[in-house]
Amino acid sequence: MGWLLSVVTLLVWGSTLQTIDAVLPQPPVRCNGTVCIVDNAYGIWGDRNDCYVNNVVYPTTEEELRLAVAYANKNKLKVNIVSKFSHSVPKLICPSTSTPNHDSTIEDLIDDVEVTAAAYWESLKANISTESGSKSLLISTAKYDSNIEVDSENLVVTADAGVSLRDLIDKVEEAGLSLVASTYWEGVSVAGVISTGAHGSSLWGKGGAIHEQVIGISLVVPATKSEGYAKVIQIGAENDEHLLNAAKVSLGLLGVISKVKFSLERGFKRSIAHHYTSDANMEDEYINHAKEYEFGDIIWYPSKHTAVYRRDSRVSMDTPGDGINDYVDVQPSSILFSQTVRVREQQLESARDVSAKCALADFSLDRKRQVATGLKNNDQNFTEYPVIGRQGKMQTAGSCLYATEDDVSCVWDPRNNGVLYFETSAMISATKFGDFIRDVKKLREVVNPENFCGMDLYFGFLIRFIKASTAYLGQSKDSVAVDFAYYRADDALTPRLNQDIMEEIEQMAFFKYGGRPHWAKNRDLAFFNVQSKYPNYEKFVAAKKQLDPQNMFSSEWSDKTFGKDEEVVSSDDGCAMEGLCVCSEDRHCNPSKGYFCKPGRVYSEARVCRFSPSSME
Repeated sequence: MGWLLSVVTLLVWGSTLQTIDAVLPQPPVRCNGTVCIVDNAYGIWGDRNDCYVNNVVYPTTEEELRLAVAYANKNKLKVNIVSKFSHSVPKLICPSTSTPNHDSTIEDLIDDVEVTAAAYWESLKANISTESGSKSLLISTAKYDSNIEVDSENLVVTADAGVSLRDLIDKVEEAGLSLVASTYWEGVSVAGVISTGAHGSSLWGKGGAIHEQVIGISLVVPATKSEGYAKVIQIGAENDEHLLNAAKVSLGLLGVISKVKFSLERGFKRSIAHHYTSDANMEDEYINHAKEYEFGDIIWYPSKHTAVYRRDSRVSMDTPGDGINDYVDVQPSSILFSQTVRVREQQLESARDVSAKCALADFSLDRKRQVATGLKNNDQNFTEYPVIGRQGKMQTAGSCLYATEDDVSCVWDPRNNGVLYFETSAMISATKFGDFIRDVKKLREVVNPENFCGMDLYFGFLIRFIKASTAYLGQSKDSVAVDFAYYRADDALTPRLNQDIMEEIEQMAFFKYGGRPHWAKNRDLAFFNVQSKYPNYEKFVAAKKQLDPQNMFSSEWSDKTFGKDEEVVSSDDGCAMEGLCVCSEDRHCNPSKGYFCKPGRVYSEARVCRFSPSSME
């Protein structure tokens, strides 16, 4: 046990004391001369099948972006879009899981900023295959990230699709302005962050979703031959509110976003303090917390009966304080420590050692409390609450992204064989969320509270608030987003300790309480019957038919997810072990390891894979 705690000590202090240096994340697209593989940042998709692409282009201007779409349209190629980050877990960006015959990339020519449209078109013709079996094109916005235009008079900023959230925020703050909403993780692009409905936390003003700050989008869509096969359309509330509501959260299905215009506010600071308390009344207090604190959230640790209320409000620019948010889970982490903790967690999973896993979770929580989860009153240390700093330094974090030393990285970097986990993220209507909490507490009463340590080991239950949205694929009602993460094995059929608890909560969230899945997270089962959860879904479909009548921008994932419901989930042996299905037979679990399909303990309609060695007899 002492060895276990020392590992946690090294992990936490290693990430706190290291300078902000890291191994740069690997690019999502990698070609070897024979085939191109597209990955997300975690190096593994939900179904563990590789994603292949035939052709990849890297435009740097809007005209090059238009020409790429035009060439694809002229030659009847499917098109998908990827950013330099690629943090989506579902296969939004994957053209196909079938292995192509070759790869082709257009990158070298694009480095010449004086390249003409004609030369770019010729490069497309020379490099992009249109042969049978090569009917897809991946457009990367990794190099389309140079323009950020701040209009201080009108309080707006317009940015290229590939601009990173951090670069956008820094430019805005330089002008004495602030972007009100953002994600907690800054490793996202401007187009990617709005396309998936990503969010922070707020029920105030326009709310915590970044897409609600969007007032205009430039979109590249297919066009007729006389129009050059592709065109750029300007979408805004003043000229087409319908298309803007469709395009703000589009999953890349309407066209290629070229530029995004956000509304801004005069610069302000944030004041943040964490309040640790009992979770006894959380089901009655959560909404009052959201109403009292503009950017408030809650982290719930069920195994500890503890809730951490983040008291997070804006204050004026003349309030003293130069704090920063360097959230611990996205600081540079020692590669050795990440690997050591992964190995130790695998050992605890194999040994079914709940107590040791709880010790790991307890110590991690204690250390996070000591370092204020990464809040710092200055560039180096946390000294006291509240921590006050400029909005741009407090609203998001991701220091593991930015340096080049070889011994630290983002903790999930797949090249290091470190942390690997699932993340469930459901948006539940605010009026129903209290009952969800009550059900989870009932489950905790039925089983040993220690069975929740596997989730508390990561970040517990992160509870955030999202205001009702006009986006067709956004939240139609004021909602509460709940996220929790848990161990994922190296092999798809390897069971997880207490996985039935996690599966029952997951099914409670999505099925009993009608939770809507975060479009960039979640296991496959979260998307079952997803169309019925969005009252404006048919309006989105109408917009797609208008802008992309030939389904150029659809993918295997979107066809499956928005097709027939029975196609969403698998029925293979072991499919429930990683959320590719909800079990209905024992074979969907892993009977050879003692895991059988059983009803939920509180939500009796749930069907979960539970360790039941007596069933093996």
